[in-house]
Amino acid sequence: MKFVSLLHLLSFIGSGYACGGHNDEKEWSSEELAELEAKWGHEWSFNGIGSFAHLDYVKCLTNPQETYDIAIIGAPFDNAVSFRPGARFGPRAIRQASSRQTSLRAFNPRANVNPYQNWAKIVDCGDIPITPFDNNIATEQMTQAFKNLGRARPTSSLSQGRPKLITLGGDHSLALPALRSLNEIYGRPVRVLHFDAHLDTWDPAAYPSAWGSTHFTHGSMFWMANQEGLLSNSSTGQSVHAGLRTRLSGTDWADHESDTAQNWVRFAADEIDDIGTKGIIDGIMSVLGTEDPVYLSVDIDVLDVAFAPGTGTPEPGGWTTRELIRILRGIEGLNIVGADVVEVSPAYQGRGEETALAAAQVVYEILSSIIKKGLEDGAKEKRGSGRDEL
Repeated sequence: MKFVSLLHLLSFIGSGYACGGHNDEKEWSSEELAELEAKWGHEWSFNGIGSFAHLDYVKCLTNPQETYDIAIIGAPFDNAVSFRPGARFGPRAIRQASSRQTSLRAFNPRANVNPYQNWAKIVDCGDIPITPFDNNIATEQMTQAFKNLGRARPTSSLSQGRPKLITLGGDHSLALPALRSLNEIYGRPVRVLHFDAHLDTWDPAAYPSAWGSTHFTHGSMFWMANQEGLLSNSSTGQSVHAGLRTRLSGTDWADHESDTAQNWVRFAADEIDDIGTKGIIDGIMSVLGTEDPVYLSVDIDVLDVAFAPGTGTPEPGGWTTRELIRILRGIEGLNIVGADVVEVSPAYQGRGEETALAAAQVVYEILSSIIKKGLEDGAKEKRGSGRDEL
């Protein structure tokens, strides 16, 4: 055809300018680059390549020079589950569900911060390439990956020399490698706040094992962590379960007795009916305080199956999404040094992605709390320095 539309002609000229050799030799000024960013840099919630909340994506494990204050990292592993598999697809689903979170519209009214436009450099570090064929190798891969990522150089002094990792699971067993890495990085055990329908402190020997079994499961990783001395569970350093409603083994309270011997404090899901979200918040904070380092672990099955059907071990009678979010907002004073959101198994969720959406919101609330806590601690330190100078 001899006729060429003006739009097609302009498109052809533009592509020639962008791809021609003369463009490679052009020196772009900072003003021109800023103009390009203003023109083309924005992403709507429905476009982009699918990083968490449209954050910058860097394969941090192969780019050790990358700096950040907070890293989102996926752990697509589900070989330690006891019922329904599929959580290896959780990181991808959570990222997809986070697409409506953009830095442009992410101000959190309760925290008075936009976590994506504040002091912390937050990046999506991609996924750990975990083998699905050997749990021993998988455990070591996760442990080494968390250690490497946790040694990265932060960009802000408010990070106090260490970045924080938020892991998208994957099944809950990843908490053990995460705790191993924190123990090495911080040089001390940490306490745990564990939101879950299940205890996850079961002695692996309690499972049928005539044919042999692995200790590494998504129901025994906190028992293993206690055996390895990774938890500061002493008379003054207990850890906390919240949202429990699982069935127990045998005919008595042996599971609770074992859990108590490991020095955990338990808040059952039903307690919210009597003491409300504020009672749960007050109970958690009275145990954990605001100073000791805490690892926050959120199993999405803490929510009722009506709100999170897409999980591997669903238990009816859990909390609503609103209740969990309210509790997360109430514990923002915790000294969180790492976190995970696990057990999202998208094959079992509805078409509306309610489970992954809830998980993405949990990550957003955790990020907001970390950012707010950093600002408050920085302000306290500045006031303290001022007094010292006087």
